[in-house]
Amino acid sequence: METIDIGITANGAPVSLPIGLANRHGLILGATGTGKTSSLQRLAEQFSAAGVPVFAADVKGDLSGIAAMGDASGAPAARAHALGRSFVPARYPVAFWDIFGQHGLPIRTSVQAMGAQILSRMLGLNTTQEGAMAIAFRKSEDEHDYMLTLNDLRWTLNDMLEEREETCARYGNVTASSISAIQRNILALEAQGGDRLFGEPPFDILDMMRTDDAGRGVVNLLHADKLMEAPKLYATFLLWLLTELFRKLPEAGDLPKPKLVFFFDEAHLLFNDAPKPLVQQIERLVRLVRSKGVGVFFVTQTPADVPDAVLAQLGSRVQHALRAYTPAAQRSIRAAADALRPNPGVDVRTEITAMGIGEALVSVIESDGVPSKVEKVKIIPPAAQVGPISDMERSTLIEGSPLYRKYRADLEEEMAAYKFRRRMKEERGIDPGPDTGPVHYEPGIYLKYVPTIDIGADPVKRKLFVPLLRIFFWGSVAFGGAALAGWL
Repeated sequence: METIDIGITANGAPVSLPIGLANRHGLILGATGTGKTSSLQRLAEQFSAAGVPVFAADVKGDLSGIAAMGDASGAPAARAHALGRSFVPARYPVAFWDIFGQHGLPIRTSVQAMGAQILSRMLGLNTTQEGAMAIAFRKSEDEHDYMLTLNDLRWTLNDMLEEREETCARYGNVTASSISAIQRNILALEAQGGDRLFGEPPFDILDMMRTDDAGRGVVNLLHADKLMEAPKLYATFLLWLLTELFRKLPEAGDLPKPKLVFFFDEAHLLFNDAPKPLVQQIERLVRLVRSKGVGVFFVTQTPADVPDAVLAQLGSRVQHALRAYTPAAQRSIRAAADALRPNPGVDVRTEITAMGIGEALVSVIESDGVPSKVEKVKIIPPAAQVGPISDMERSTLIEGSPLYRKYRADLEEEMAAYKFRRRMKEERGIDPGPDTGPVHYEPGIYLKYVPTIDIGADPVKRKLFVPLLRIFFWGSVAFGGAALAGWL
């Protein structure tokens, strides 16, 4: 089975991850500045070289260097030589994505496709408000009035409020306070730029699963610098991506190599204050997406950031150093040590706090499905550039992408709504009617139906027109006054 060398032990032996078992998921842990990003980049590069597409959120911008050639005379090359390995500079195919459309191709979906549960999490709703949201989605489905944007959701909520008696009788109780709270949270989401996520053309998750002409997997990087300013939006968006993968991919079982490897950076944001039903949904998603041929690697600081039910699904672990300055941190270290398969030759609890940058404790899933004994290794450095590329290089790669024409254009509101509603009906087996195109509003269009009187500069016409205008005006006033008097 083809493998990826992750690191080198003190005696020069490589510790390798079988590519065919990457769908058993994994975990990359460590304090800030200990080398998690370099480990992520090393894995992403090697998966790409093996023909496996990759998705990762680029939180700091450093991962964009995967698209640029490494430096044969730089620090990574020197580190590789110190480990007894040759260093061959390389660059890899990269696709840049950005919800806001500024540093990558925009990713758009619809409110309808996002679903009530995930959108409720994005908006930070409580249980009662989430129930009202579920009713809004059910109402839009029943009435075939599908929601594309947050404004469409607003209209649906307003209809529920205006027709509250009928809504309550048909779907269950909905309070005005719940609807008002949802509308306030929509405003907050828009202030964070979340409204940019909803629109046309829709993002197809299968466009992330591509290879280049040389057979290397495309590394899909989500620009998350600005997105991280809204942590709940970031985490919920990645959860939606993972849900889309599960929904759209067919069952595949264990493959020689996965269809996609998904790195979930800053994974603790997904679970912070997450209600129990959502945690259960994530646990089920991680468990079942394996059979779709997708590997998920959570990247965070300590094992305590991830619920036990999810941790139990993660077969491989790369544990960088942790810092123990508080009793809580010491408990995290004990938990991290206990989670690794013991090795008599490695004092895990001591090493976790003593390791330097670029060192890690590694345990990988083996062919028999059992995690290997933990080994202390020095991580093999990335072959591509370490650090971000320039804005000009990024723009060149974005504009040269084969997906540029598909996603770059912003459809006008009327056309977007028209295409979206036709597609929703077609997907549900409903006749969308004749394709007549959207009705465009033109300022002053009503003037087409108002007769014009051309009097020009002719003094005779003007002399006749002015008295007629006075008669019409005062007649209207008199008629209105008489009608008012009769009403009184």
